Amino acid sequence: MSKKLLLGIIVILLITNVATLFFWNKGGEKVVLDDGKKAVNAKEPVATVDGETISYDAWMSKLRAEHGKEQLKRMVDSEIVDKLADKKGIEISDKVIKRELALLNGSQGPMTPKEAKQKEKEWRKDIIYRYQLGALLTMDTSVPEEKMKSYYDVYKNQYNFTASIKVSHIIVRNMKTAEKVEKELDNGASFSLLAKEYSIDEDTKKDGGYLGYFQTNSQFLPTGYVDTAKKMEEGTYSEPFKSDTGVAIIFLHRMLPDINFTYKEIKPYLKRELAMDKLDQSLTTEPLWNKLDIEWIYDEDEE
Repeated sequence: MSKKLLLGIIVILLITNVATLFFWNKGGEKVVLDDGKKAVNAKEPVATVDGETISYDAWMSKLRAEHGKEQLKRMVDSEIVDKLADKKGIEISDKVIKRELALLNGSQGPMTPKEAKQKEKEWRKDIIYRYQLGALLTMDTSVPEEKMKSYYDVYKNQYNFTASIKVSHIIVRNMKTAEKVEKELDNGASFSLLAKEYSIDEDTKKDGGYLGYFQTNSQFLPTGYVDTAKKMEEGTYSEPFKSDTGVAIIFLHRMLPDINFTYKEIKPYLKRELAMDKLDQSLTTEPLWNKLDIEWIYDEDEE
């Protein structure tokens, strides 16, 4: 993966995570924030500090002044890419999207199934946007077949994804203690809290037993973890079993399978990556703004 493409991924993800959408109801009083997670009354203060209030309107005015143009531009950019990609028939394969989601999952700590589902929904939009934008920017740039094939032969493994697991664990010294922990789990106790209380693994207990994200062929995973995880469902914990670090109970956050590409499957995306390097082009919509009839309130700023 090129540095330009990697930088593009990071920038777009940061933008998406920082951006917050606001929706007003017809009455103009109740306002839903953060994708429906919280509602406030627009006629009441949003904060009070020693009797001094901050009004909803003052808050919105500050947001518009500091972030209004940037947020509107991101919305326009999204529309540009969506419309042009539709016109050009640019679609991103589900296999490529799954690979990107798998890579992004590896960069996150433990999440609940609900949190993971919401994250993947956001990521999917970003991935499609990024790949479609790259395709639009490089449509008229040719890359010799032999160069693409040669590049693939050298770097093909970087486009594949190796089966991986994300796990937490509780390590205790004996089966008796492990069975006690299992009973508490069965009664609804938190795996994370029990790890902090019982686990003898000092490196992970402070993090609720979170061990991390590993390829299933990793030599750093304790004995029995992969075999046990393969029999589990995501979001569940195992029965106690003996490992080389003690008696373990593991919690399976995610199990992600191998994703491998043939040259034919990855060729369109490889071509775009090499074309971006050839153009010395950053992942920006600026060259596309003249492809559509666009009017926005900041036009006067460009004059």
